[in-house]
Amino acid sequence: MIDIQAMSVRRGQRTVLADVSFRAGPGHCLAVVGPNGSGKSSLLAALSGDLALSGSATIAGQPVQGAHQARIRAVMTQQTSVAFGFTVREVVAMGRAPWRGTDRAADDERIQAEAVALADVAHLLDRGVHGLSGGELARVAFARLLAQDTSVMLLDEPTAALDLRHQVGLLRCVRDRVRKGATAVIVVHDLTLAAAVADQVLLLDEGRVVALGAPGDVLVPDVLQQVYGVAVQVLADGRVVVPAAWV
Repeated sequence: MIDIQAMSVRRGQRTVLADVSFRAGPGHCLAVVGPNGSGKSSLLAALSGDLALSGSATIAGQPVQGAHQARIRAVMTQQTSVAFGFTVREVVAMGRAPWRGTDRAADDERIQAEAVALADVAHLLDRGVHGLSGGELARVAFARLLAQDTSVMLLDEPTAALDLRHQVGLLRCVRDRVRKGATAVIVVHDLTLAAAVADQVLLLDEGRVVALGAPGDVLVPDVLQQVYGVAVQVLADGRVVVPAAWV
């Protein structure tokens, strides 16, 4: 579904991604991890069609900057900004915009209701988005992504503003959709969350791929210390990553 080959991205005079390649198919969740400034958000922006790139980048066989990508992939960015004082109900409904005039528009009401319930924003529907907390706004953005009802989900640090309950709920929802055949690419800083949610982990450093593989093969002490400059221990059969100084 997602096929990236030798992709490079520049921002001004600086190369932020160099020669990145990976594939992620249906029923597959890829976690993108790495230090600050390693190119994680730039990678997601390039996949979203928001940054020019060289190399090859396709989703469902179509260029990432091609037409109708909004019917293939939905994006949850790191920062959610809404220019006008829309209500939560209106923002969630925006997720259905790509399907206007198609047969799938008949499902708008049902899909929006499901998205609202899964993101736990039903009690916020009539509130303006400008009065929400950061965590509430993140859940609204997730509801909009779910309402778009695409086969590919691109999420940039979706749990950063969420409390523990809503972190678990969001990740469980992503995994449920992946089990039903969706493809997810999720940028996370928490390596334990990456190990919990991902089928594969892509580790970036200074815009280059350091490692790509199963969580247990990528999230190992020697590699992580090399990239992050901090000694770590990996516990619970590879499911928990903590600084060695904490153990």
